[in-house]
Amino acid sequence: MDIFKLFFDHDLRLDKLAKRNANKTPEEVEATLADFMNPTPTYSKFYLTGTRLEEEQFGLDTLAKGDAVIQQISKAFSHDDITTAEDTYDSLSSALAATGVGEALIIGGEAESVNFGTLRIDEESNVGHKKEALSKVLKTGNYVLYKEQAHHGFDLHLFSTENIYPSLFEVFQPLVDSHFRFFSINSKRMRSERHFYFETWTLDRPPHGAEEVFADTVL
Repeated sequence: MDIFKLFFDHDLRLDKLAKRNANKTPEEVEATLADFMNPTPTYSKFYLTGTRLEEEQFGLDTLAKGDAVIQQISKAFSHDDITTAEDTYDSLSSALAATGVGEALIIGGEAESVNFGTLRIDEESNVGHKKEALSKVLKTGNYVLYKEQAHHGFDLHLFSTENIYPSLFEVFQPLVDSHFRFFSINSKRMRSERHFYFETWTLDRPPHGAEEVFADTVL
């Protein structure tokens, strides 16, 4: 059985973290107050992963419908090119096949000036995604998709200044059947590794924050 999980997290601050320094200059304090009075740019992120339950395989591409999931993602971005560090593609499957784990893909039309080297996941530290580089790309209106390491394959991590959850819900729901169970998960309520892998110990009574999507579920 395939267990497909779509984690979502909305209204995240796009700007860099403020300097944590109590000795700020008057100019810095004034700038902070001005920023507070203006709308704060935000973004959403979505983590797509899966478990092949009987085989105890973890990773989106381990699913029997792994290829179908990727094809459905493409439908949500049917009019956008996918650009990697090496080339531009009109197929997400082709782009992912040419992309290494830890590398980023840009979905959208303005990626010529992107420095993909600055977007690559930093495996040598706990920083992970370099927020400043990621922020610059998101501000152009493009989507950023990371090919992330999973236990037995890869997962996908999608960043967007738009809340595209309804579009993702719409393209994934048709895959639901007796062999493919789809869970929509609020990341803010699922903070531990035990929660992340809830399907291994409490599949039919998922923790608060994880909702199963059925063929007749209405968004």
